[in-house]
Amino acid sequence: MTSRKPVLVIGNGARYAGASELIYDFIEKTHIPVLTTLNTVDMVQDKYRIGFIGTYGNRVSNMILNECDLVISVGARLGLRQIGHVPELFAPKAKLIRCDVDQFELARQIKDDEEKYNLDAKYFMEQLIEEDIPDYSDWWNDCLKAKAILDGYDDTEGNRLIDKIAQLLPENPVVTVDIGQTVCWAAQSLWLRGTKGRIIIGGSYGAMGVGLPYAIGASISRESGITYCITGDGGLQMNIQELETVNREKLPIKILVVNNRELGKISEIQHGSYDDRYFITTPETGYTVPDFVKVANAYGIKAATVDNYELLDEYRSWLNDDEPCLLNIMLTPGTLLIPKIKWETCTIKPDLDKNLLRSISSILQK
Repeated sequence: MTSRKPVLVIGNGARYAGASELIYDFIEKTHIPVLTTLNTVDMVQDKYRIGFIGTYGNRVSNMILNECDLVISVGARLGLRQIGHVPELFAPKAKLIRCDVDQFELARQIKDDEEKYNLDAKYFMEQLIEEDIPDYSDWWNDCLKAKAILDGYDDTEGNRLIDKIAQLLPENPVVTVDIGQTVCWAAQSLWLRGTKGRIIIGGSYGAMGVGLPYAIGASISRESGITYCITGDGGLQMNIQELETVNREKLPIKILVVNNRELGKISEIQHGSYDDRYFITTPETGYTVPDFVKVANAYGIKAATVDNYELLDEYRSWLNDDEPCLLNIMLTPGTLLIPKIKWETCTIKPDLDKNLLRSISSILQK
């Protein structure tokens, strides 16, 4: 390879092909940074984790993508949420190599000179790992330095809440995440100890409310194993009746409700794009939230309201016993989801502090 700054981007196709372990083998052999799509954030965890790319991706991941000179995409469709509205601005300095089992995905041209391989992702990775690839430890370490500088920079209260949950999880947990702001906060900030855990995200297959049903299925499939469900107040109300299933089947599902008392993802759009013309997304405009503790108790499930995520330590034992529980974690209304890539320019908003930008650029551009 003649590349100086390569990255591997993996999508769900790599998981379905059974290439998960090969990804870690590839990192260990080459020290090429591996970035993920939103749906596959759990495939690169522990010390290997950098982040995911795209519209709400980790800032450092998108900055690395902008500075790399080769992108090897395996099992990732590279749709609009990954590449933005202007394909020419996706990884602008990089050559693109794409592997996908779906020939119709490959039919979409992203770069004029891209290389395409209509292959099974596992087979592709097996062939790739056998290639004579140099060690990219210097580039890997540069990416980790940039990540360390940016750790916590974009964190909102939502990110800090998710980080606190991550601190309390055991090694290799199974976590299901609902649709909404929660899915993006979790993808940005939910780090796992170990490399065998799962973060089950609905992606385009699940609508708002999938978190709890996913947790039920995940627990049953693992013989009533402990499963953690991160959901929002709006998402939980979509399938709240499934609390009866949890209780009846005695499933040790830990339901963590991120409760900002609004439909956060939609109200955020109404704030940013429609001049605060809220409609059925906030208490003042027709959206309300029940007392989740009373509801859970009515279904026979122990529950408590946590007024601040920093108090979650008090419920550590609840998260590790063999009983279901619900923690109603309060979040400040109006908490925004950042950073975000502007579709028309592929620039990351909000802007990075100029001194930090110079510092990180000097690392990634050398």
